[in-house]
Amino acid sequence: MLDRRRASLVGIAVLGAVLVAGEVYDWRESRRALGSAPGPGDREAVVVLGYRNRGSRPNVVNRQRVRAGLRSVDPEAETVLVMSGGAVAGSVPEAEVMAAYARSLGYRGRLLVETESRSTWENVQNVVPVLEGADRIKIVSTAAHASRAREMLRAVRPDLAERLVRGREHRTGELTLLKPAMPVIALRAQLRNRRYSRPQPPR
Repeated sequence: MLDRRRASLVGIAVLGAVLVAGEVYDWRESRRALGSAPGPGDREAVVVLGYRNRGSRPNVVNRQRVRAGLRSVDPEAETVLVMSGGAVAGSVPEAEVMAAYARSLGYRGRLLVETESRSTWENVQNVVPVLEGADRIKIVSTAAHASRAREMLRAVRPDLAERLVRGREHRTGELTLLKPAMPVIALRAQLRNRRYSRPQPPR
């Protein structure tokens, strides 16, 4: 009986340590690969990256990303909210699904959709024209995914990457059970997308 109780306590302690480590990793990633020279004006672009939506209703990951995008909006700024994502896993583009969800949550500001992207690299490339006019740029997703997208922007447009500021995708207690898996997911993505770490030659 005592051994069983001790094993249960050890299991709880290990689970707690894993969850805390996931939160720390998420917090750190949300502050990585930021710029050092945001513009002097009040124009901001908040870009929300989509994730494999199978239907016309947002999945749990996309709901979290939209909520993070909305809380990243500076109420004192001139904001354009950009939803980016094509029809990767379903028939409706992720950007359209997320835009509808943002409106359902009460967002009434300027909102653009980018519906052609099928990868993070394409997300970054396809939103560049919108970013040109922004003094501050926030890329919002899960924290590790957003930091990877910021690195990709620096690879292709280092001038725009200097305008990157932190979004508010990290929130303690949000997607807590998913966060411990993020380092593994990020490593797999880094290996898969290693060629994006350098500027691509002109086509």
